[in-house]
Amino acid sequence: MTQLPLGRLGYGAAALGNLYSSMDDDDARRTLEAAWLGGIRYFDTAPHYGLGLSERRLGDFLRTCPREDFVISTKAGRLLEPNPAFRPGERDTEGFAVPARSTRRWDFTERGIRQSLEDSLDRLGISRVDILYLHDPDAYDMAAALSEALPALQRLKAESLVRAIGVGSNSADALHTLVDRTELDLVMLAGRFTLLEQPALSGLLPRCVERGVGVVAAGVFNSGILATAEVPADAHYNYGPAPQELLARARRLAAVCASFGVELPDAAIQYPLRHPAVCNVVIGARGAEQISANIAGMDRPLPRDLWDALEAEGLIPR
Repeated sequence: MTQLPLGRLGYGAAALGNLYSSMDDDDARRTLEAAWLGGIRYFDTAPHYGLGLSERRLGDFLRTCPREDFVISTKAGRLLEPNPAFRPGERDTEGFAVPARSTRRWDFTERGIRQSLEDSLDRLGISRVDILYLHDPDAYDMAAALSEALPALQRLKAESLVRAIGVGSNSADALHTLVDRTELDLVMLAGRFTLLEQPALSGLLPRCVERGVGVVAAGVFNSGILATAEVPADAHYNYGPAPQELLARARRLAAVCASFGVELPDAAIQYPLRHPAVCNVVIGARGAEQISANIAGMDRPLPRDLWDALEAEGLIPR
């Protein structure tokens, strides 16, 4: 399997697409500058993020950087097309604070995959991406992923149009199925291998080790519940209000961390890399201060006894 220099920490650019709320162009650039100055060299985006806004902003920044110094991934599976019904003031309905001038259309055909890559390169303004992921196949059509989309990605790699291929998903089970049944370099797993929950441990991660597939861990704060040293009552989990039982568990995690002088987000950002399958943690950020704090959290030494204590409390598996 192809190996790329991802580093321990990558930047996930959903926020550059105005995820949940608007970010202006200057803040987007300052966030990326802070990521670069902090040593991040792997950047992930997707057409889905802000109907292409994330790709455009990321490309505007990366075009100022030496191409050989960074790794970039984007995703395929949803094509962006002009919205003929757009009216001024109409906003996107899938979580991004952008005008709904485009619509998303699922397309797992080879033609659609190639068109998606071509469109992404145009928005990014660069000649190639390093990694192309199939985006959320479990949300559309797993059979089409296996019969059409993933063979198309393999041909793109064989033609040297991308250096590595993979799949991005919130579902550990879906990724496990695809790792079993096709040849992949990487999977990007969002939210299912975190300090709070580890469903990927029982199947996906051991299989990735066996097959030499790297795992990029995303969503390690579980939509925010692990993102602060003290867990607030209105914390979010999985893009919605956190249930009481998960609030209680997160607070127990925070209390054990605090007893070792460790803040919860630092433990959350470092935890996935304890598994040999995980090669990188991708973190989103809405500003320069936030990404700088995440970089510091990844670099901050944590006591080995912390993990032992969390295991002893039954909060993480042994």
